[in-house]
Amino acid sequence: MKKGRSYLRFLWEAWQDLTLIILIVAAVLSLALGIHTKGLKEGWYDGGSITFAVLLVIFVTATSDYRQSLRFQNLNEEKRNIQVEVIRDGRRDKISIYEIVVGDVVPLRIGDQVPADGVLISGHSLAIDESSMTGESKIVNKNQKAPFLMAGCKVADGAGTMLVTGVGINTEWGLLMASISEDTGEETPLQVRLNGVATFIGIVGLAVALFVLIVLLSRFFTGHSKNPDGTTQFVHGQTSVSKTMDGVVHIITAAVTIVVVAVPEGLPLAVTLTQVSKNLAYSMKKMMADKALVRRLSACETMGSATTICSDKTGTLTLNQMTVVEAYVGKKKLDSPEDGSQLHSAVSSLLDEGITQNTSGSVFTSKDGKGTEVSGSPTEKAILSWGVKIGMKFDVVRSQSIVLHVSPFNSTKKRGGVVVREQSGSQVHMHWKGAAEIILASCTGYLDSNGCLQSIEKEKDFLKEAIEDMAAKSLRCVAIAYQTCNVNEVPTDEEQLAQWILPEDDLILLAVLGIKDPCRPGVKDAVRQCSDSGVKVRMVTGDNIQTARAIALECGILSSNTEVTEFEVIEGKTFRELSEKEREQVANRMSVMGRSSPSDKLLLVQTLRKLGEVVAVTGDGTNDAPALHEADIGLSMGIQGTEVAKESSDIIILDDNFATVVKVVRWGRSVYANIQKFIQFQLTVNVAALVINVVAAVSSGDVPLNTVQLLWVNLIMDTLGALALATEPPTDHLMHRPPVGRREPLVTNIMWRNLLIQALYQIGILLVLNFQGKSILSLENDDPKHANMVKNTLIFNAFVFCQIFNEVNARKPDEMNVFTGVTKSPLFTGVVGTTFILQISIIEFLGKFTSTVGLSWKLWMVSLVIGIISWPLAAAGKLIPVPKTPVAKVFIKLYQRCVA
Repeated sequence: MKKGRSYLRFLWEAWQDLTLIILIVAAVLSLALGIHTKGLKEGWYDGGSITFAVLLVIFVTATSDYRQSLRFQNLNEEKRNIQVEVIRDGRRDKISIYEIVVGDVVPLRIGDQVPADGVLISGHSLAIDESSMTGESKIVNKNQKAPFLMAGCKVADGAGTMLVTGVGINTEWGLLMASISEDTGEETPLQVRLNGVATFIGIVGLAVALFVLIVLLSRFFTGHSKNPDGTTQFVHGQTSVSKTMDGVVHIITAAVTIVVVAVPEGLPLAVTLTQVSKNLAYSMKKMMADKALVRRLSACETMGSATTICSDKTGTLTLNQMTVVEAYVGKKKLDSPEDGSQLHSAVSSLLDEGITQNTSGSVFTSKDGKGTEVSGSPTEKAILSWGVKIGMKFDVVRSQSIVLHVSPFNSTKKRGGVVVREQSGSQVHMHWKGAAEIILASCTGYLDSNGCLQSIEKEKDFLKEAIEDMAAKSLRCVAIAYQTCNVNEVPTDEEQLAQWILPEDDLILLAVLGIKDPCRPGVKDAVRQCSDSGVKVRMVTGDNIQTARAIALECGILSSNTEVTEFEVIEGKTFRELSEKEREQVANRMSVMGRSSPSDKLLLVQTLRKLGEVVAVTGDGTNDAPALHEADIGLSMGIQGTEVAKESSDIIILDDNFATVVKVVRWGRSVYANIQKFIQFQLTVNVAALVINVVAAVSSGDVPLNTVQLLWVNLIMDTLGALALATEPPTDHLMHRPPVGRREPLVTNIMWRNLLIQALYQIGILLVLNFQGKSILSLENDDPKHANMVKNTLIFNAFVFCQIFNEVNARKPDEMNVFTGVTKSPLFTGVVGTTFILQISIIEFLGKFTSTVGLSWKLWMVSLVIGIISWPLAAAGKLIPVPKTPVAKVFIKLYQRCVA
């Protein structure tokens, strides 16, 4: 992958902001004028302080963005770390794609990504999608005439084995990946919405700053601006040019400070959009620890709005640890499914051949040489393990016949077949394996316990009942059948053989197997959590409808068998054949879809989205890709999922567990809630500081909160504040409220209420201190300059303490007890403590640079009490009811009435 941007590049980008450039120019002018008028020893404080604060902002911004970039790079590396199956020393092992070496033998099947450049050794109906390399969507068939395979391409159909000839940078795919960067600058929907809010606030802030600039310049040049000692700042014809310039620079700096405070995009560090990105990056890292790999940033926030989850059954709701627990051979149920002595030799021979040849798995000796190991999909492993237990010799049976053609299993036809010819003769067998009722419908005969061929017509009802009984016990039913044909019926030409469609009728049934796949522990609780949080779980499976119903009852998706209403459990075929209007009605009520195809799943997703649902879909197969892509959030499976499914998904569930899907919902809601907390917190700071400075500037010609102080507030509030609020872990409370709607306003009525109560309190108390502070603090008889410094220091200190307690209040916008779970967030308590310590250091030790003076312990206590009062005030404010209609809509209606 292309190397990420360097730290110097981030530094360069951080100081490009127009507001920072204006502040730097103002700092340089202030520095030059200060040194000219006061000398180097005293004159550099103001300009030097602004310069230091701006540089600190630039370095902190660059460092924060650089760390975020590294985090995304690590996540991208994790996305590309595909697990690949290789054959080494006759054994199948799963290794990282980075560990493949030239000479490795790699098996390929539908949905796999070709992991390296190579040559086809053997294959059956192997078709490759080379669009990622050639740009052409045409599927290319691979055989001995066209054996070359390119890394990065996808297996569209068939199966095969390749020999690796090139890896890494020595492949075309590797060269392509090295030339591109994953940093696409993707903006999530939430960031787009915030962009609009920031632009609006920016216009207001700039307008106010311009107004204040005009007022202050007018007051200055008309002689209405006074120094702390009461003297006029500017007298026409008497005030020197340097003092005039100093006063103008001071005024411009005050106006720019208002921009810094009011405009979210005015200061890079205060960019709410950046905080969103950092929040999402942090959440992505934490979700990784919870076994969820986020491939697309927007999925983090969208998952919090999910109203329905369409989940697969196998491996997601169940453990994917399958074992054969019931077996019918012919029409006879085996007393013990693992007792091969009950089988006739002819039946046993055909079963062995069908199991060993019609599989993508294998059986091999374990590393310690004491037992056998089985590889393949969970269903394949279950059937192969059963075959071993009934006496099948895998390698011996395989060596006795030659595979002529393979029709790989896929989820549309729900069956897979193979044509084999005996080594010693001309007899050809076609073996089929698949969904029990589908295979049974194609059978015309069966082999009885004596190995004799019997007509199946009279026994079909019995076998259907047997399948339904097994399905009702939540067993997956798989049937094995075969057919004989003459070798002359099999095409000999390679191209004709590749196009040959295997006959699927007139089959002879060999066995029906009942495979148990138990529900995952905790899945019932996970489904209940979804239900409590307003998220409906729907199960979409290719299994028999009876099996689907039984598993749904076991998982809690259906409450009880007697309460199941019409269309709550439906077959994919039935759903597919409904009219569009009927589908919409059924989709709302449906909880389980059995015998569904990938196209049925896609149709369901499209219908639900049309109804306004925010849909999350799980999928693992290649054919699930359209549904994963169509859904609002596509969730692919990390263990059983094909590379095609993973490429089409937004999030990869690394442990294939439904409980992890619920954790992703929690994190999605947490992301949205934390961003709302930070917005409420930051807007309160911005509104309070803006109003205080504007009112003070217009009325007295001076601002109580100067540039350096407000830059400091931006640093500690926007950096440390965002860090504290954006890293709050998900809580159970999030899963006891409905999902956030698509069109729900970002700043809710509850946030407006909290914001206004806090802002009005801070504005009121600090303006009283600004205008009456000297008399309240008994400073009228003190030196005017010192008295002004003490008053402004108290205002600055009280303002910061108000923000610290406001930060605590912002943790729980809609709860009375804001301290719930605070001990579980050490980062939050650490940030609050650090802010206290830094504020004390600023006041007591760095006063010269921040235009503050040391305070007595009484004034420290006054500042603390002002901050503490904001906490019970916020709690009391939460008792005030809020209207359900969003504030924005109220303003729009008022405006429309005024216009009318």
